[in-house]
Amino acid sequence: MSDERETMRRVRAPGRVNLIGDHTDYTGGLVLPFAIDRQTTIDYRPADGIRLRSVDEAEPVAFDHRQPPQPGTIDSWGRYVAAVVAELGPERGLDGVVETTIPIGSGLSSSAALEVAVAIALGFDGTPIELAELCRRAEHAATGVRTGIMDQLCIAAATEGHAALIDCHSLDITDVPLPPPSEVEFVVRFVAGRTLEGSEYDTRVAECAMAEELIGPLRLADLDAVAAIDGPVIRSRARHVVSENRRVRDYADALAAGDLATAGAIMVDGHRSLRDDYATSIPIMDAAVEELMATPGVLGARMTGGGFGGCVVAMSEPGTGLDGWPVVPVAGAGHVSET
Repeated sequence: MSDERETMRRVRAPGRVNLIGDHTDYTGGLVLPFAIDRQTTIDYRPADGIRLRSVDEAEPVAFDHRQPPQPGTIDSWGRYVAAVVAELGPERGLDGVVETTIPIGSGLSSSAALEVAVAIALGFDGTPIELAELCRRAEHAATGVRTGIMDQLCIAAATEGHAALIDCHSLDITDVPLPPPSEVEFVVRFVAGRTLEGSEYDTRVAECAMAEELIGPLRLADLDAVAAIDGPVIRSRARHVVSENRRVRDYADALAAGDLATAGAIMVDGHRSLRDDYATSIPIMDAAVEELMATPGVLGARMTGGGFGGCVVAMSEPGTGLDGWPVVPVAGAGHVSET
């Protein structure tokens, strides 16, 4: 029998695209993402200490797993690795190679995929929810941005062929079947590079907290309560969140009914809300959505993810030939092979 340290293993963690429900997760609202067939992989052996090389980044990551450095002392991708190690406190390290087909800075959750992959490779033993919570804490430590749990939980728990309707308060997940590629295509188009660090993401989190001080949890609020907020900025932020939660349910219902035209219209409404009420879109993203919606065969389009750049996602009839990355829903993260 071979020594465990000589056995090479592979772990994969997919990226994700969000169909509807952006900037609702950190208020305990509803989201509807799916894991995509672009992924981060780590080929590794158990080892003393952390030694990781990246196919995509020049600098390797190396440190004692018993004394991980503070994320703020490491640049680039290594800070996510260090933050996961600090949260997990693994009994052993690993020696391996990281590779990804998720474009960095695209809004398709490359950092969350790396976090989840590292945790699994280091022997995380727990539920998908526990894995997502650990990796979300690592994301906060690595970036200082108070993101929600959507990315990590979708990546940890997705079901092949389905989107995940996640209640970000209870963390309940309902699998929503997506039409097969023979009936509808989902295409992601990269528009502009972005990072949430230095953006107004945390400002939006704070503005939602201000709204909740006035009318209570936004996940429970209605538009009448929102209309009573005096400040126009806080009112508009709350209006987006409350209406977006409704759009998530309506989109899932439209898919269940096979009403793709209504589902597409809901995507466009969501984009307009992010543009007008939440101010997380940018002109180049608005132009991309308008171009897509003027294309015959496109049913719906919107920005996806945290905003301030990144990607738009389109839902179209098969064979439309859109410029972008066609994506299909895959299963969540895990080990995939031994060699």
